[in-house]
Amino acid sequence: MAFHPLQHERPAVTRTHHTAPTFQLRLAMARDVVIGPGKADLLEAIEGTGSISAAGRALNMSYKKAWQLIDTMNGHFPTPLVITQSGGSDRGGARLTELGQTVLAHYRALERQLAPEHSSDARALLALLDDRA
Repeated sequence: MAFHPLQHERPAVTRTHHTAPTFQLRLAMARDVVIGPGKADLLEAIEGTGSISAAGRALNMSYKKAWQLIDTMNGHFPTPLVITQSGGSDRGGARLTELGQTVLAHYRALERQLAPEHSSDARALLALLDDRA
């Protein structure tokens, strides 16, 4: 039986539209994206706001969606990347654990290494693109 591309079409990897070619780094395991651009942005927003709900609002993401992403990430590492503290006199909130900070730092470092200004392979691949696409 011959291969037919329409019968084997894969779902879109990203829901975003890019006006220029771009690389997006994702670490996938089983059926999950363990960390990718959105999850890294969420970790940074939690680090900056100290709150899952505020981080979600900053990224136009529901609290429920933010928790789902955190739960997925936490499930793939030996200890959580994000921990929460209940409210009360200390106001509660969320923060990255040491592991969460380490994972985010490594992810951002890999993104920088993949950037065309730092990678001759990335530049070469981009140069091969058909600009009619």
